[in-house]
Amino acid sequence: MTHTARRIGRSLALVLPVVMVLSGTLAVTSVPWAASDNDSQLLAASSETVSKPAKPHAPQDVLREKLLVELQEKDPGAALTGLQRAVERRPSLARHCMSIAKALGKAAVEQYGPTRAHRFSRPVCDTSFASGVAQFS
Repeated sequence: MTHTARRIGRSLALVLPVVMVLSGTLAVTSVPWAASDNDSQLLAASSETVSKPAKPHAPQDVLREKLLVELQEKDPGAALTGLQRAVERRPSLARHCMSIAKALGKAAVEQYGPTRAHRFSRPVCDTSFASGVAQFS
């Protein structure tokens, strides 16, 4: 009986470290910081998943995205008119008008090229659209 217990003990002494090393390696490769192509990754059993609530978009960010889509679907003139009307409706957006107009200028250069984009310039937000076109040309 003692001989059998020793054989089992020796086998476990050889196999257990290998199993522990392999399981530790697998656990480390399945945590979020490991580079992996698939989106579903396993987490270690002791970790907790904490999800942050989605941050609400600021009105100026929503307006910027809306106007960039309008610029792509129609033309920069329509987007600039939309910007001017939005600022007239909500004066609180006036402080973001210049950055939005510059973003529209950049997008216009990317879509139409500098020469054609410059033709859409008008005095909305202190000619920031023209400044954006010039900056990104």
